[in-house]
Amino acid sequence: MIRGGTSRRWLFAVLAGCAVLVAGCSGEIDPAKLPGVYRDDGGGTIELSADGTFTATGVTTSEGAEPVDFSGSWDYEDPGASSDFVYLGVEDGGLGRTGGIQLYVDDQDTLYFRSDPDGPVTQELDKVS
Repeated sequence: MIRGGTSRRWLFAVLAGCAVLVAGCSGEIDPAKLPGVYRDDGGGTIELSADGTFTATGVTTSEGAEPVDFSGSWDYEDPGASSDFVYLGVEDGGLGRTGGIQLYVDDQDTLYFRSDPDGPVTQELDKVS
């Protein structure tokens, strides 16, 4: 009886480990494929250019904030332990004194803002070109 329970726990542990490995490998992001235009349903747009610059028009970076326009440079970051993100170095526009902001990468074709790591997504943008 004990042997059967131990075997089932071992099998469960192996299957769970395999699921984690497969899930970790399925979302690989290729930074070279990130440049393009991303839009949401409300008209917000971010364009990531291949030269490392970006423009954002009508985007909402935090909950309850008004849409703003800003621009600057971008760089893909893969911290390993947490969510991949695009760091937007803000050089001009409506974010005031903010020097930079994280734009999270859901998959190769979806980016989103989240001002609180435990909070809701404030804006999700899908690639259109």
